[in-house]
Amino acid sequence: MITKKKALIIVILITFLSFGQKKITLSGTISDFATKETLTGVGISIPALRINALTYVNGFYSIEIPKGEYQVEINYANYQPLEKTISVTANTKLNFLLKRIEQPEPEQLQEIIITANPAKANTRSPEMSVNKLTVSTIKKMPVVMGEVDVLKSILLLPGVTNAGEGASGFNVRGGGADQNLILLDEAIIFNSSHVFGFFSVFNADVLKDLKLYKGGVPARFGGRASSVLEVQQKDGNNQNINIDGGIGLIASRLLVEGPIVKSKGSFLIGGRSSYAHLFLKLSEEDKNKTAYFYDLNAKVTYKLDENDHLYISGYYGRDLFSINESFTNSYGNTTANFRWSHRFSDHLSSNLSLVYSNYFYGLDLDLVGFKWITGIQNYSLKYDFKNYVSDNYKLNYGLSGIYYLFNPGTLRPLNAESPINADQLDKKYAFEPALYLDAETKLSEKFTFSYGLRYSMFYRLGASTVNLYNDNNPLLYNSALQIYQKATPIATEYYAKNKLIYSYDNFEPRFSLGYQLNENQALKVSYNRMVQYLQLISNTSSPSPLDIWMPSDQYIKPQLADQIALGYFKNFNNGAYSLEVETYLKKIRNRLDYIDGANLLANNAIEQVILNGKMRSYGLEILFKKNLGKLNGWVSYTLSKSQQQTPGRTPQETGINNGQWYSSVYDKLHDLSITSSYNLNKKWSFGMNFALQSGQPVTYPNAQYDYLGIKIPSYGLRNENRLPAYHHLDISATLVPKQSRERSWKGEWVFSIYNLYNRHNAASINFRQNVDTGYNEAVKTYMFGIVPSVSYNFKFPSKKPNSTL
Repeated sequence: MITKKKALIIVILITFLSFGQKKITLSGTISDFATKETLTGVGISIPALRINALTYVNGFYSIEIPKGEYQVEINYANYQPLEKTISVTANTKLNFLLKRIEQPEPEQLQEIIITANPAKANTRSPEMSVNKLTVSTIKKMPVVMGEVDVLKSILLLPGVTNAGEGASGFNVRGGGADQNLILLDEAIIFNSSHVFGFFSVFNADVLKDLKLYKGGVPARFGGRASSVLEVQQKDGNNQNINIDGGIGLIASRLLVEGPIVKSKGSFLIGGRSSYAHLFLKLSEEDKNKTAYFYDLNAKVTYKLDENDHLYISGYYGRDLFSINESFTNSYGNTTANFRWSHRFSDHLSSNLSLVYSNYFYGLDLDLVGFKWITGIQNYSLKYDFKNYVSDNYKLNYGLSGIYYLFNPGTLRPLNAESPINADQLDKKYAFEPALYLDAETKLSEKFTFSYGLRYSMFYRLGASTVNLYNDNNPLLYNSALQIYQKATPIATEYYAKNKLIYSYDNFEPRFSLGYQLNENQALKVSYNRMVQYLQLISNTSSPSPLDIWMPSDQYIKPQLADQIALGYFKNFNNGAYSLEVETYLKKIRNRLDYIDGANLLANNAIEQVILNGKMRSYGLEILFKKNLGKLNGWVSYTLSKSQQQTPGRTPQETGINNGQWYSSVYDKLHDLSITSSYNLNKKWSFGMNFALQSGQPVTYPNAQYDYLGIKIPSYGLRNENRLPAYHHLDISATLVPKQSRERSWKGEWVFSIYNLYNRHNAASINFRQNVDTGYNEAVKTYMFGIVPSVSYNFKFPSKKPNSTL
């Protein structure tokens, strides 16, 4: 029954919404001039009305304005900004086509003036702690062995570091690599690296958009404690067949895209493969070794009508490393996504996605005679809505559900002669549903407020056998020896398939507030709570293929992260320069720590070797950018601290590191990056990167003792030592030969030198006794010295695009 109070609320809502509808609606799509591919996140503004909006996933925008004549400004990174005069007297649909900056200028059009600057700091939106990189910017950066790498590029941003040269993953604001949610077309990527961290799984040729959220994370994202890296593949060219590719020293790539039905449907297929293992055959020492990777990206887009679009995309990648066929290691990701985008009206649109993701790891040891397989699969459903209520009030809301299947380990004999018996560690199952609501409202001409709430749930499910312990305690403390010891289970309990074992639920509030001091200056503050229900079982500084993901249960609690950030943003000289300064504080509860001597591999009772601790990190980030001119780039500096603490559960327990705070392996006090590009002329352009970081925390032995003639090292407190400082300088030069107007073929040569001054950055330092002198010595291991490379990139468009809008 509807009460008077409810009826009054409904009337007020209807009145409010109706009021928003009285204005004229200006809507349409914004697409690439040449390919007609829709563009996401394009900024469209009407300065006279102080209205700012962004295009949705399918390039659609909608704003409400009074009748009249206005100047519309459209800005998107790496595209020529537009300024167009419009006159509206009724609801109007107006589509825009943007031209890439590097494309030759076609016939000059009326009412288009290049005035805006897409790279300047965003002072109008409350969004903060977010970095965007265009693919063209990434491709200009010199990288190791000439292979363009998305993950290596984001390491040049403030607040982002790595766990050492050649290490996989990345660390954001003092968090672990496992605390980053990495999405490729909404599919979760659990291992983002090829060749054990030397390259990323992302082929830059197929990418459309890249966005890193370090804080102020929208409520539609959840499941990780530190950051979200959202990567989208291109939709494909629905006008003409295009062929792009490149040939490098260790890998080559090829991309083919084109129309299925012109202006309605398109396809994209991109492949990449390395062939460094072929050179190993030339060496007598390495001729029996094989090491290579390959991956495949595909996407199909189809426009059913003006309001409905279908997208099907997928990724498949594998790494293979073998020695003499006696040792074979393979791992990789498989993803698939089916998405239906529907527009109900100019004010309401939706996206329905069905997503599959699978991470596989396999190891064959012929000498021992066994095969080891681990992995994680998930199936997810997402239904998101964008509701444009008015210029001053926007809503995003939706729901999602993810079903997980964890395989911590399958052991199989390779043949009948193998001494290994088949074994299967308990598979684990979980379900993670969530509801979310995001809202953005303009409080006044200067204040903009974005707020949201995510309600997440997690259900650990059968079939599984669970150990039971006295006092529900799987880890005992021996006060006499002052060490932790495994508890012996008193019984086990079997849970049938889909039977609930344990559950959690959490509210995750977020907000961002922006105050525009003037047109070129703004202050912003944000807070967000993130909950991570999956735990990476690893005691290394960076993820490796052997690492195992585990769901939260009665023994493993979810990580709870709270972060607050404050920022100042300023543009100088009409956006030619920009400055972004942010300071943050992040605290995380229930961060797993491991007892000394913990055995993590093939452990069916991992709860017996772990303790729940906590993390904290805080810092100051500075990003100064030069956005215009032949010379552009940025300088980024981060001053930060990242620490962990695992106190004893009782006053008698020592905990880890005597219960004191200690530096996490992700702690980098100083992090300086400089990147720049210089366009000398139409033929030559140059790039430069410089990176300097404090050394990674490590634990060195501080003494040794003799036991029956064997010298055994004794280690000090955790992470009280550091590796030497990490730094290198990289340069590149790109040569574009003179192009014939009659030829469609376009090519360029890219010459690069990684680590120009041959710095031997320490990946690790090991200690040993010299067999000749008997003295102890430290031995440094490093990955790279100076690495020159050359690659040739080519593009073959079958037809020049139409030169009219």
